[in-house]
Amino acid sequence: MHEATSVLFGLDGFRVIDVERVDDDLVRVVVETIDQHGACPGCGQVSSRVKQRPLVRIKDLPAGDGRVDLWWRKRRLVCANPQCGRGSFTEAMLQIPPRSRLTNRLRAKVASAIAASNRAVAEVAGEYRIAWHTAHRALIAAAGRWLPEPAPTAVLGIDETRARSVRWILEAQRWRRSDPWMTSFVDADTSRPGILLGLAPGRSGACVSSWLAEQTHTFRQAIRTVVIDPSAPYASGIRAALPGVRIAVDHWHLVRLANDMVTEVRQRVSRERHGRRGRKTDPAWAHRRMLLTAGDRLSRRQLHRLQRVLLADDPTDEIGAAWGCKELLRQLLAEHDPARIRQRLWRFYTACADADMPETSRLASTIETWWPHILVALTEQVTNARTEGYNRTIKQVKRVACGFRNMDNYRRRIMAHIAVTRPRLQTA
Repeated sequence: MHEATSVLFGLDGFRVIDVERVDDDLVRVVVETIDQHGACPGCGQVSSRVKQRPLVRIKDLPAGDGRVDLWWRKRRLVCANPQCGRGSFTEAMLQIPPRSRLTNRLRAKVASAIAASNRAVAEVAGEYRIAWHTAHRALIAAAGRWLPEPAPTAVLGIDETRARSVRWILEAQRWRRSDPWMTSFVDADTSRPGILLGLAPGRSGACVSSWLAEQTHTFRQAIRTVVIDPSAPYASGIRAALPGVRIAVDHWHLVRLANDMVTEVRQRVSRERHGRRGRKTDPAWAHRRMLLTAGDRLSRRQLHRLQRVLLADDPTDEIGAAWGCKELLRQLLAEHDPARIRQRLWRFYTACADADMPETSRLASTIETWWPHILVALTEQVTNARTEGYNRTIKQVKRVACGFRNMDNYRRRIMAHIAVTRPRLQTA
């Protein structure tokens, strides 16, 4: 066979000795090793004496639009050492490990296809005509190479995602509620590209402290700030594992609390005034999304429309007061100068006190409770946006898999997908 055929086939350490077109969809290729010598795995003695040359069928990558039926004329060599108990041994190559029926390049392609394109294991296994377990083992082996130890970071972001939907499980004649969550740990340092550092089961303080305890001393010492949502369990876990580290509360969750407060006030006013839920005929209900839109993003025309809505459907001025408190909180969270932060904080507290509603009082109490950590986020200008972005990626992986029963598979698929795709995004 011409040497160029072996170069084109590209299987390192092998040469093509025969190629045959079986049909329009299948090409039969026979290869053998270039090196005719082999070392006995028992004693290390090099031998070139051939005992047998059986044909062994190997799975390999497709060629063009057709499949490749690869056969390896595998030599069985006689050990030249009479003291060795093996007698004979077969060749072993890096591209085709011992007792393997797949080439390493096929395993690498299968693992990359599952992780990079976020495809189901069964779909990729069917495309390459291998078993599901074979494809899954290829992914496990590749993930071990793709997932290094988390790199130290000065800003750590923490947030949770639901691993599975809520289920009720019958155990010992009692029903147990299963509500599994996973906690994400993200490099939130905006001075460099972010990456998902790890996933841990649960969303408790013990979950956070145990994951941090598993990391190296260098990793823990590098952390200066941890960004979370207003979660007391997370805060307690951070204090236990990293005493002295600053905790920052992300502003997005606080704005969401303010929007929820406006919605609660609108719903309560509608029930008190009409004795029912809001309807399309109610201006406040019809413009409920406008009430949640940032005031500085509303056009002049929209602001006039909002005034007309409040005049028509807010006789007690409670919805307008709630909207004003929400806007004052947004202005506070957008400020980074310490003097202006104090001024806007006083205005927010004053507005909540003047509103004198349980909803605004509860919001003010929440801000007061978390204020030291909110102030860290404002002055240090840190955010948990990267963690929220990775939560979206995690949910996409879960949708493709239609959920995960095994938490190890859950973590591996998500981490492998991000490890493979993230460098491409950074270099694009």
